[in-house]
Amino acid sequence: MAEKSSSPLFEGISLYKKGDYTSALTFFISLPENSGIDNIELAYYIGLCYAKLERYDDALLYLEQVITSETQSPRVLQCRYLLAVIYVLIGKKRLADFELNKLLETGYKPADVYASLAYVAWQQNEFEKCLDYYKKSLEIDPENVTSLNGMGYVLACMEKDLAKALSYCKKALDKEPQSAACLDSVGWIYYKLGLKKDAAKYLLQAYALRPENAEIIEHLKIAQVEVN
Repeated sequence: MAEKSSSPLFEGISLYKKGDYTSALTFFISLPENSGIDNIELAYYIGLCYAKLERYDDALLYLEQVITSETQSPRVLQCRYLLAVIYVLIGKKRLADFELNKLLETGYKPADVYASLAYVAWQQNEFEKCLDYYKKSLEIDPENVTSLNGMGYVLACMEKDLAKALSYCKKALDKEPQSAACLDSVGWIYYKLGLKKDAAKYLLQAYALRPENAEIIEHLKIAQVEVN
């Protein structure tokens, strides 16, 4: 539901929706305590801002406030999912796995949850389990970009079926042509296929979008692609 312009949070929410997370956070945390704002609603938006700014420890503090104070509302489920994603990013994979499996019981965005479980399994070197989760995700949502790209990338890394892997990742890239992850996956599979010119084309595009990404840099080095 859209926030009314009369809401004391309206300005901060507008900044958040525009992608100006720093300004939105500054607005939210500067609101006076006697402004009459629901503390849980405020915690929700502050937690979202911290997550977007990759200040994960701060984000956890606020998202957990939302989770522990309400029933299983859509907002709580969203915060649980975000909490699980943060746990993955900071290396707390068992906690992530716990939260994601709890979300499956609620029926919240099962395709996305299975995709996240697949990533956790991949990080724990449980490759067959990873593929199984991606398969379940795609059975629910055959157009899920994360699962299409993930399935293709994992198949390629396991060297199970490179042609099929390329098909998955190309489909994901068609849907999100500016995704560095999808470009990297396609480039990596072309390298595995021995098509170095095509590999360089896609890996360099991925690098241009995410020059700080360690995995993309590693793929460029292995494929012996020079960055100008």
